[in-house]
Amino acid sequence: MRDVAAAGASTGPRVLPRNDPRQYDDLAGEWWRPDGAFAMLHWLAEARAALVPPATRAGALLVDLGCGAGLLAPHLAGKGYRHVGVDLTRSALVQAAEHGVSVIQGDATAVPLPDGCADVVSAGELLEHVPDWPRAVAEACRLLRPGGVLVLDTLNDTALARIVAVRIAERLPTVPRGIHDPRLFVDARALVAECARHGVDLRLQGIRPQVVGVLAWLLRRARAAGTPGAVPAGRAPRIVPTRSTAVLYQGRGVRKG
Repeated sequence: MRDVAAAGASTGPRVLPRNDPRQYDDLAGEWWRPDGAFAMLHWLAEARAALVPPATRAGALLVDLGCGAGLLAPHLAGKGYRHVGVDLTRSALVQAAEHGVSVIQGDATAVPLPDGCADVVSAGELLEHVPDWPRAVAEACRLLRPGGVLVLDTLNDTALARIVAVRIAERLPTVPRGIHDPRLFVDARALVAECARHGVDLRLQGIRPQVVGVLAWLLRRARAAGTPGAVPAGRAPRIVPTRSTAVLYQGRGVRKG
């Protein structure tokens, strides 16, 4: 199946397969727009950062796999980490560097960093974009030092997730068409088992955007749309816990010593 990626480059839209990394070059101007195509990634980054404990030693390292344009960085301020971001997309890494991230262009399944170097590894909204997600999980666990923390969020491999994240979400004005390939969604139980194989006891929790907050944000966005350069005023929607992991879930785990 092929979709038209949303325009972001001066050449206009082009036809790309689902989950094609080149979409992020086309959408490079959207990363830091509060009402842009990646708005929900900002909300998720804030929720993910809440799972990151303050650093307990000088020189503590946080490795941000699939860092994009560095959206996690503002939410780590004051926690005491050196923030290293790994991503395939150079246009995103340029922006991440502008926000204080030490960047590495590379693949999350073959990270050019030594074993046990990281106090924290973040894999936010990454695994559902990786054709071989178990390899990315193995790399994330390999990078962790004993006692290190893994934090992540991803989409579950369920019929409900495919309906919500693809059929419904991609019809909204704030979600890029073709950004996900539902064949790559990550079964929650398989993810827990894979982390356990590599010495990380991963605990999961279902999450979702706060409905009232999203509706208010969409209303502010619609009002701002009539004014060039305007941005929606008010607080961004919060990501809140939910009992079900059937669509979107986050995980936190500690590597055994």
